Amino acid sequence: MSKGRIMVVEDEYILAQGIITQLEALGYEITSHRTSGEQAVQAVEKELPDLVLMDIVMPGLYDGIEAAEKIRKKISIPIVFLTAYSDDETLERAKAAEPFGYLLKPFTERELYIGIEMALHKDKAEKDPIRSWNRAPSVEDFDPDLL
Repeated sequence: MSKGRIMVVEDEYILAQGIITQLEALGYEITSHRTSGEQAVQAVEKELPDLVLMDIVMPGLYDGIEAAEKIRKKISIPIVFLTAYSDDETLERAKAAEPFGYLLKPFTERELYIGIEMALHKDKAEKDPIRSWNRAPSVEDFDPDLL
């Protein structure tokens, strides 16, 4: 039984194949390998993966951060960024896309596994109506126009 269905969005073919091999060995099902943000945005609603692993720097109309923002507007799927970039500007842009994780390349198979499992767990917890109902309200829960 699959631990989850994952779309891999990575423009470097060799790296993508290594990631896919690791994910399959860990028990995940790969819905597809996409090489651009545009491909990912177009395919996500058809494939409905449980999680998207998204490279940040890719050629094309939009990079991984822009693709993640478009995907999150279409459908609520957790996204974990994969990147070699840890500069403040990239980190701030990535945070705005509200990812469920941020893995720096190169990463180990264990780091990949933990990043995915934490993202899937967080997504499940956020979608659980009982957990959502029982959690304490935060400032974000209130509409400022009603106060």
